[in-house]
Amino acid sequence: MLAKASSLPADEVIVDLEDAVAAEDKEAARDLAVAALRRGPLGRTTALRVNARSTPWWEDDLRAAAEAHPDVVVLPKVESPADVSAAAELLPDGIGLEAQIETARGLVEAARIAEAGHGLEALVFGPADLAASLGVPVLTIGAGVSDHALARVVAAARAAGLQALDGPHARLGDDLGLVLSARRALGHGYDGKWVIHPEQIAPVNFVFTPSPAELARAKRILDAAAGAARFEGELVDEASRRLAESLLQRAEVPG
Repeated sequence: MLAKASSLPADEVIVDLEDAVAAEDKEAARDLAVAALRRGPLGRTTALRVNARSTPWWEDDLRAAAEAHPDVVVLPKVESPADVSAAAELLPDGIGLEAQIETARGLVEAARIAEAGHGLEALVFGPADLAASLGVPVLTIGAGVSDHALARVVAAARAAGLQALDGPHARLGDDLGLVLSARRALGHGYDGKWVIHPEQIAPVNFVFTPSPAELARAKRILDAAAGAARFEGELVDEASRRLAESLLQRAEVPG
């Protein structure tokens, strides 16, 4: 999987030391991750997800990250700004941080976490652990996600100027469910979504990439008369222009 990662059309590749690794394999996985990351980048952005602060592996994981120097370290189960600052103290400058919001306490503290600083770049919605923490009666990662929780995380991220990323959809081969999950996240304003299999990359990229028709319409809105105006059968005003600018920014297309 590590060898294949650099060829995949993903924006970020995450090497995982947390939930994907059994307790007895943590140290071996850490050594493999460091070796892989030191060989070179695995994608456009290379990330290492460490174990949570409450675990016995947390500090050693962060020291390994400092040695491997990925672009980003993903912090799971973040519940306070102190979780972010404590991690940052063990990392050299230049490594970004992403905080996963995936517990009831983390959800309540999302706004404070988002303002933690220390190179924090994004909040990541963690659907499975959050569902377990809230007592939602589901058995599949990505099921039972509430609109309230999605909205709370993205609002906290945006208020602090951070990116917001949705967690994975675990049903492999369920393209319809994956697309619906991605559209739900996009509808809340998320920037992207984690995937757990290469076959999920294309559907998620398709959902989160504005279509040529959407881009063309956004540009036409920006070219419309200033102030309130009738445009293609609807009212547009300065708020419409901000929407158009936001869509073009998502596509990294200059207005």
